[in-house]
Amino acid sequence: MATPTNLPATFAIGSVLTASQQNDLRGAFRVLQVVQATYSAVIVSSSTTTMVDTNLTASITPQSNTSKILVVVHQTFGKTDGNPNNAVQGRIMRDATAVHTFAVATGYTGTSIANIFVISAMYLDSPATTSAITYKTQFANFSNNAAVSANTNNTPATITLMEISA
Repeated sequence: MATPTNLPATFAIGSVLTASQQNDLRGAFRVLQVVQATYSAVIVSSSTTTMVDTNLTASITPQSNTSKILVVVHQTFGKTDGNPNNAVQGRIMRDATAVHTFAVATGYTGTSIANIFVISAMYLDSPATTSAITYKTQFANFSNNAAVSANTNNTPATITLMEISA
């Protein structure tokens, strides 16, 4: 893919771009494809600090091994009213590799009050492959006490994958 490094630092009013400059500008940092998945069927609970799948998952096959994948997650979590130290930790996985932690002790109130909250996260990944990749979210209880949940109230969760040319 072309990169914008060949473009002048500034343009004067009335400047005309050369064909090469136009191609460099057009080829850089484009969205090549978008994949989105939604999940809201089942509430998943965890009362341990061991990460478990939330069932929110999407796959993408990059067109180039230099492409970046922008991962955007929007998901509902909840804390039960059993323990004041309950909180959610969450992460984004690429296949079997944790690539981004988006929640650490999120939802902590220091009280036994239950609450429901939405977490939105974005992560720009550099997978360096043209093979199919699966992204998913996982979560756990931050403090190994009473349960926390994902997909709380069956609110639709979304994961969006955007391949960005580099």
